[in-house]
Amino acid sequence: MVAREPVTDTVTLFRFAVDWPAPQRAGQYVELRLTAPDGYTAQRFYSIASPPSQRGTVDLLVALAEDGEVSRFFHEVAAPGDEIELRGPAGLPFSWAPADGGPLLLIGGGSGLVPLLAMLRERAAAAPDVPAVLVYAARTRTEALCLDELETRARTEPGFDLVLALSREGAARRLDADLLSQALSRLPAPPRHTFICGSGGFVEAASDLAVDAGLPAGTIRTERFG
Repeated sequence: MVAREPVTDTVTLFRFAVDWPAPQRAGQYVELRLTAPDGYTAQRFYSIASPPSQRGTVDLLVALAEDGEVSRFFHEVAAPGDEIELRGPAGLPFSWAPADGGPLLLIGGGSGLVPLLAMLRERAAAAPDVPAVLVYAARTRTEALCLDELETRARTEPGFDLVLALSREGAARRLDADLLSQALSRLPAPPRHTFICGSGGFVEAASDLAVDAGLPAGTIRTERFG
């Protein structure tokens, strides 16, 4: 580990130096494994938040779970200089590279933003002409991940737009057919690729909305957590 910094009250960014045996694509994940002196092991899977263009290091966003032995270790014990076992990258089906083109429709709920954030960062670094819109659902602004970055990108990056749905703040908006229609209207053409990530219930609901909106099922890729 080479660095750590807080993202929200309960989420921290951890940066690791890596030497991948295979090229990384935006949206992939790693297996993080901890081994105790007595041989006990614990492993978790984390999506990579950093883009492939960030050479030599990867960023993971780890949310503190009250009963999570791995997340508590990272939040309470881990420090720069620690050696941590990472295996990967994995998860090619839910990944994007600039050569794949667009337009892109990205739909994330809560920490499901993380692999989509890697795609947006890679787009900005290597394919800024690819149109993209992100629909991001969170409970409040303070719980949303990297919201300042997302809003700055929406203001300054041509071809990228953000549709935010906060369920417990302001107008208390949730992802629905009208919100998805609004997002699609901000793309110059139907999305070539749709990526949806979040909890099981969120992904199922968002996928149904995408199909109901006329998006071909074969262009929709999903990833669930929890």
